[in-house]
Amino acid sequence: MLLLLLALYVASTEGITPNFQECLVLHSANGSTVTCYSPTVFPGSLPADTVHLSIEFSNLTQLPVAALWDVPDLVELHLSSNHLESLSSNVLLWVPRLRVLDLTGNALRSLPPGLFHASAALDTLVLKENRLHDLNTSSLQGLKALGHLDLSGNCLRSLPPQLLANLTALRVLDLGNNLLESLPEDLLQGPLQLDRLHLEGNQLAVLGAKLLAPQGSLRYLFLNDNKVATVAAGAFQGLNQLDMLDLSNNSLASTPQGLWTSLGRPARDMGDGFDISHNPWICDSKLHDLYRWLDANRHKMFSQNETQCAGPKALKGQRLLALVGSQ
Repeated sequence: MLLLLLALYVASTEGITPNFQECLVLHSANGSTVTCYSPTVFPGSLPADTVHLSIEFSNLTQLPVAALWDVPDLVELHLSSNHLESLSSNVLLWVPRLRVLDLTGNALRSLPPGLFHASAALDTLVLKENRLHDLNTSSLQGLKALGHLDLSGNCLRSLPPQLLANLTALRVLDLGNNLLESLPEDLLQGPLQLDRLHLEGNQLAVLGAKLLAPQGSLRYLFLNDNKVATVAAGAFQGLNQLDMLDLSNNSLASTPQGLWTSLGRPARDMGDGFDISHNPWICDSKLHDLYRWLDANRHKMFSQNETQCAGPKALKGQRLLALVGSQ
């Protein structure tokens, strides 16, 4: 392995400039913090004790394989708002202690195989607002300690089964504002204590009974701005700790009997609240179960005036809360 690393270093140092004039270095007993301003190539000669490195809002187009060779104690790497289009699968080999990697706002289209094989300490991975089109089952392998994964604002249309199978420590998952039309049923079977799940701004039409079943600790669930028209009766079963649910701006006309049993009162108050506004609710007998639930939890309901009937014609425009107890 040592010979391999040396070979990679020698082969790729040509992409690193020794010019260090555009960087500010702050020294401390815990290591150096380096912030570089608008470099066009990756700076060389970084302090060996660098623990925090930021190169953001620059014209950086590539990250040489040996860019991080001389900073083995690096803990945070911020490379947001550059023009990175690809990464070498070996670029993170040199920084096994890395805990935060922020690649927001680049032009990455894919993740190379093996990118995270030496990233067992990584806790936060932010890949939002790139151009990722697809991921494979092995894309995230090696991230044993990952707690926060942000893949929002990409071009993902689907996800492979078992993508998160080894991410047992994951607490926050953000898949918002992609192009997802469906999700594999086993997507969430890896994380053991997911706290926050963002699925807003996709094209999801169905919420099945199995997707959320493994996540009894989930507290925040965002499904707004999708095309959800069908929710399975058991979709929320076991989500007894849920404090926030956003189902606004979907295509819900009704919900099945028993859907709301696990949420809110009478068992417990939702800590933050819920939003089911801007759906085409058909206010007939099929909503009786929802009416009863709204009556018990109205004090936690957001956008009450915007939660209206789309039909039948005689009730169009009526607030759902105004019909509670009259149907």
